[in-house]
Amino acid sequence: MVNYIDAASAPLRNTGAIRLYDSQDFEGMRKASQLTARCLDALVDIVKPGVTTDTIDRFVLQFGLDHGALPATLNYRGYTKSSCTSINHVVCHGIPDDKPLREGDVVNIDVTFVLDGWHGDSSRMYPVGEIKRAAERLLEVTYECLMRGIAVVKPGVRTGAIGEAIQTYAEAERCSVVRDFCGHGLGRLFHDAPNILHYGRANEGPELREGMIFTIEPMINLGKPHVKVLADGWTAVTRDRSLSAQYEHAVGVTATGCEIFTLSPAGLDTPGIKRA
Repeated sequence: MVNYIDAASAPLRNTGAIRLYDSQDFEGMRKASQLTARCLDALVDIVKPGVTTDTIDRFVLQFGLDHGALPATLNYRGYTKSSCTSINHVVCHGIPDDKPLREGDVVNIDVTFVLDGWHGDSSRMYPVGEIKRAAERLLEVTYECLMRGIAVVKPGVRTGAIGEAIQTYAEAERCSVVRDFCGHGLGRLFHDAPNILHYGRANEGPELREGMIFTIEPMINLGKPHVKVLADGWTAVTRDRSLSAQYEHAVGVTATGCEIFTLSPAGLDTPGIKRA
């Protein structure tokens, strides 16, 4: 049984009920999400060989502070960084450190800013210098998976349709979909109902309704879908050490479709963007 609740009357914790937000709430999400998008845009010129992920993380923290926001990950369940930086075979939740990026790496940078109580959650892939064609193709496939998932979002559709669109395309491209992690409800809470699976069937899952806000964030592997979490309790890697990629947008369900809150204002959120 799926419960839907007016966000204004819901307690500020994950109760399992799906919150429905109003137009004023959507405006709050736009502001937080666009701050995150602008930060991710600024990182295009920072990500290069020799730069450490700690340097990237410090930039994210300062960017948020300069704009009156805080990173949601900072001190979240013991996590001590302002972003997640997942390199090559790291699927998600990579912890920034002092190891420099190398030519040919690909890195996912995941940023969530909290601005006026709203969470703007997004991630993108960044090529480090020149990358191999196999990596380039994985980025293209993963981004297309995200956009195909978003394209089916509208009232009356079930969440399984998002997963089916992603899985169908990824597997047709001889890639695999990670099943251990999923998208999630978003808004006043960092992680809320419902879970958004990136695989499945169109007739499964809760029905989408106008006012829902959630992330879609497929993790796609060149090899098999299986992952393991390292001893640090956060870093998830592919078991076969194959390359993994992820793109993430925050979206809100509208009367006729959906709004993507985290689109890049400079158009820098698609694969193949080169530095000037």
